[in-house]
Amino acid sequence: QVQLVESGGGLVQAGGSLRLSCAPSGRTFSVAVMSWFRQAPGKEREFVAAIRWSGSSTYYADSMKGRFAISKDNARNTGYLQMNSLRPEDTAVYYCAADQNYLGGSVYLARRYTYWGQGTQVTVSS
Repeated sequence: QVQLVESGGGLVQAGGSLRLSCAPSGRTFSVAVMSWFRQAPGKEREFVAAIRWSGSSTYYADSMKGRFAISKDNARNTGYLQMNSLRPEDTAVYYCAADQNYLGGSVYLARRYTYWGQGTQVTVSS
């Protein structure tokens, strides 16, 4: 059984930064694609960013470009989401998602991912 373990959420003032981490636990798991989604109260889950483990291609939602950066550490099998210039509208539960299938479909779609973390709360105060 594979679980994704997230960490790094919390409360930050507008303009501040946070770094989220995500790592698989359980059986050996070879990540092909890892992504971050978020869900604010009363809203649908939305794509934030994704990264391919081989080649390191990255993908971002337009509203996050220039403020958020997704990265990975292959040796630690861990993904990161660096969030800068945070805004109150970034407040949400952030979910890590991963898949072992390199050609599993669009990285922007939640249905593409097999494994999900439990979510970590990010709250940005004004």
